[in-house]
Amino acid sequence: MLLNTLTTFEQFYLKIKSNRWYWLFSIFCRVSLAFAFIAAGMVKIVDERFASGLSVVHPMGAYLEALHHTGYYYTFIGVVQVLAAVLLLIPRTVALGALLYFPIILNIWVLSYAVRFDGSFVTSPLMVLANLFLLVWNYDRLKYLLPFKQFSGIGIFEKPKKYSLKFPWMFFGVVLMTVFSVIAFAQFGHEVMPRNSLSDCQRQFKGTVNEKAGFKFCECIHMNGTPLDDCLEEFERAKQ
Repeated sequence: MLLNTLTTFEQFYLKIKSNRWYWLFSIFCRVSLAFAFIAAGMVKIVDERFASGLSVVHPMGAYLEALHHTGYYYTFIGVVQVLAAVLLLIPRTVALGALLYFPIILNIWVLSYAVRFDGSFVTSPLMVLANLFLLVWNYDRLKYLLPFKQFSGIGIFEKPKKYSLKFPWMFFGVVLMTVFSVIAFAQFGHEVMPRNSLSDCQRQFKGTVNEKAGFKFCECIHMNGTPLDDCLEEFERAKQ
């Protein structure tokens, strides 16, 4: 049954690998992800604090400030990010680059959601999904890492002489819906966001019934440097 399921999947896999639009989307994912990590990695390699404009009392700012003071570990993270990016850009090493990239970007996503950081609240989950697409795209190279005893006889995918030009409306429809869903969650998923500055934080409460409680929340974050969870608890007690 498992072998039959894999064979069915691999038939679908070969179909999408032979489609020009899926191939172009994989190129877009590779270049976008590589650009993001080269930019972020070089900041660390030259020993500058990432998101230097963020206050050190902000939840993410405090984390980045502490990370910046970890010496060669900070540089090491930057080197690994650039390495993952370069591997993504080289056709023969895309699979290795996607494997190296994934745990890093997954960590960034979880961190961004944990501290509600505006800077990567939208981009990090989309980057995780793009990375997952590349892992699936390179299934032919990565399948032997999966915990299965049997595999079908398909080897490394060879570039077709002619790509299919049929546009995958459903796939790109799902992609657009996913992007809109992530953006909508960023806008409406949380009642309170710390934002990146005191003024931006206060703006979300102006003219609302919880303006006073909201302003105290913003001061708790941006002036007192209190942990996010404590400020959220204080807001819940004070709001109407």
